[in-house]
Amino acid sequence: MEDFRLKNAVFVTSVGTDGRYPEKLDAEIAIVGKSNVGKSSLINSLCNNFKLAKTSQQPGKTRLINFFRVNDCFYIVDLPGYGFARTSKEEKRKWGSLIESYLSSGRVTHIFMLIDIRHAPTEDDRLMFKWILYYGIPFTLIATKADKVAKSKRAQAANAAAKELGAPPFAFPVSSETGQGRDELLKRIHDVWADALKPRGSDVD
Repeated sequence: MEDFRLKNAVFVTSVGTDGRYPEKLDAEIAIVGKSNVGKSSLINSLCNNFKLAKTSQQPGKTRLINFFRVNDCFYIVDLPGYGFARTSKEEKRKWGSLIESYLSSGRVTHIFMLIDIRHAPTEDDRLMFKWILYYGIPFTLIATKADKVAKSKRAQAANAAAKELGAPPFAFPVSSETGQGRDELLKRIHDVWADALKPRGSDVD
């Protein structure tokens, strides 16, 4: 990988329960996590465009699946956050239907699941992780808001959160405020995209 960057990142469309997804590209990396965990901030940081994905102080604001075309060859997909306490039962049902339809669509190449480094995973986090495993989608765990934890404790806290989730005990500590973890995630995105270009059944690097 030589100076891989996310360029030409543009919003394409928002998709609801009608399932009218945009045309497929080389790869599709979905970003999921509870409300206010920092999904939009992470997308903006990775793409170096802080007006790309709309951020809000109001949790639960994103209720559609937002597609961003990056480098004219793959999508980063922002999924609606879950676990917002004031969400009605009907809204939760719609969210579940929306997300499950997308995860079962066969479009998703990889999932970045975000967890808050400061707190133990919630029951909603565990349910989301079970869905990822059920649909057999490759994933990377990302522990956000790392700047809120002492630098010497970040790696340990991130890995502990992953273990509590029921996953292998490793997560990338990331901060959209300081840029920590950005280069590592850019490499992971490059690798996911490069792997998606390989013919199926190929082990050639």
